[in-house]
Amino acid sequence: MFRFSTTPLDESVLRAELSDPACGGYAAFEGWVRDHNEGQRVRRLEYEAFEPLAIKEGERIIAEAIARFGVEHAACVHRIGALEIGDEAVWVGVTARHRDEAFRACRYIIDEVKHRVPIWKKEHYENGDSGWVNCERCATHGHAHDRDMHPNEATAAVPDYSRQIALREVGAAGQEKLRRAAVLVVGCGGLGVPVMTYLAAAGVGRIGLVDGDRLEASNLHRQTLYSLADVGKPKVELAAARLHALNPDVEIHAHALRVEAATATELIAPYSLVIDCTDNFSTKFMLNDTCVRLRKPVIFASVYQYEGQLQVVRPDRAGACLRCVWPEATRDGLVGNCAEAGVLGPVPGTFGSLQALEALKLLLELPGQLSEEIMVMDLLTLSITRIRTRRAANCPEHAQARSEPGDVELSFESLEDALADGFEVIDIREPHELARLATPCSNFRHLPLAQLLHDHADMPAARRYLLVCASGKRSLAATHTLRSQGYSDAFSLRGGIAALTSAMARLPVLKA
Repeated sequence: MFRFSTTPLDESVLRAELSDPACGGYAAFEGWVRDHNEGQRVRRLEYEAFEPLAIKEGERIIAEAIARFGVEHAACVHRIGALEIGDEAVWVGVTARHRDEAFRACRYIIDEVKHRVPIWKKEHYENGDSGWVNCERCATHGHAHDRDMHPNEATAAVPDYSRQIALREVGAAGQEKLRRAAVLVVGCGGLGVPVMTYLAAAGVGRIGLVDGDRLEASNLHRQTLYSLADVGKPKVELAAARLHALNPDVEIHAHALRVEAATATELIAPYSLVIDCTDNFSTKFMLNDTCVRLRKPVIFASVYQYEGQLQVVRPDRAGACLRCVWPEATRDGLVGNCAEAGVLGPVPGTFGSLQALEALKLLLELPGQLSEEIMVMDLLTLSITRIRTRRAANCPEHAQARSEPGDVELSFESLEDALADGFEVIDIREPHELARLATPCSNFRHLPLAQLLHDHADMPAARRYLLVCASGKRSLAATHTLRSQGYSDAFSLRGGIAALTSAMARLPVLKA
């Protein structure tokens, strides 16, 4: 993007390097050696530069122009060595979709190069004198690209990503990756506030926000994006407005709802990355299951009082998911949330910031990404523990993702009808579930889920099986696992025993 040349410049070749059929605007600047400077006649020039630093700073300027003005391509070539009067000393070229962006970016680049890049010229005068001059002396004071803007634009701030573009691992190419990225943030609370704030500030092109809650006064000590005057308003609408004010270039999609299994796939599908910022296990596991099926990365964080944990699930890279560690979701209510257990505001803020960092590392393909492990941090002691995770061969959600498409769920009026159709009924619920609600069937086998998945040697693959659980979710996952292992006639009872109970309740009562 920025380079030096010891030979004359060929504008046609340089212009061809920027050619792009998607661009309708092209602007170029050419600087020539003139025969006078500051009242003295000049015979020739010599240019020198501290090249390692100059190239680094020049590339940074080009990247800033691309990000700031939204142009497609930009380049600058500066001569070094001996030049004669009339020789071209510097060339800047910009191609953009529209001419205005090209003009402004071109002006920005030449002004910044003159002010910031360490280049010196030695002027040889007709009277025999000579001297080295920093090129900044030849640039006008103040940035012309600011003075020449429209009056309303001169004071209007624009997103500036220069500090992150300056990172070698990011650069203009990384900024473009962020601009093209689409991230779904589920939860606009203590975790979600730093996540969505940092992603928007970084220039992530499209951010989806999901939250069905309204702001409460008790939220504010940790959800610092909002204000006391906002209490009672939908969080997702407040967040969308704040993010738009922070970075109007970012496209924000606000969904004032709770994620449910029936709508999760449709909601998640348009995004390349999901970040879970919720405070309940049922939603976390539902997001896990959906993202595994869609093969989309999802970043989880949970906090409890002074500690928390962070996990990145990469089903697109065959990584471990939540169910590889916890096959069954912890029931909500067994572990207190922030309202019940209490929390200091910086705790979710810290873990939300870590989620945002992992998201940017993933989107930018940076090294050091959290992988195949859970990071646990105690913020009272600042101790960190890393727990290795491994993808479970019998993980029901991974098995479901691998299985062939097709309807593996069946509905029956009663389990007796399933027996009549030749199915062997297997209830995979836990013993305490059976004690609370018996299997409504005269002939069935009881195999708890863990036992079924680890040991089903006495189940001939040629037989027909109907798996039954409380609501149909575990039996469906287990059915996909069996299908992947050759049990082509394994099926799941749609809706589980709850559906049978509901159907029985709707039957008319016959009176004698």
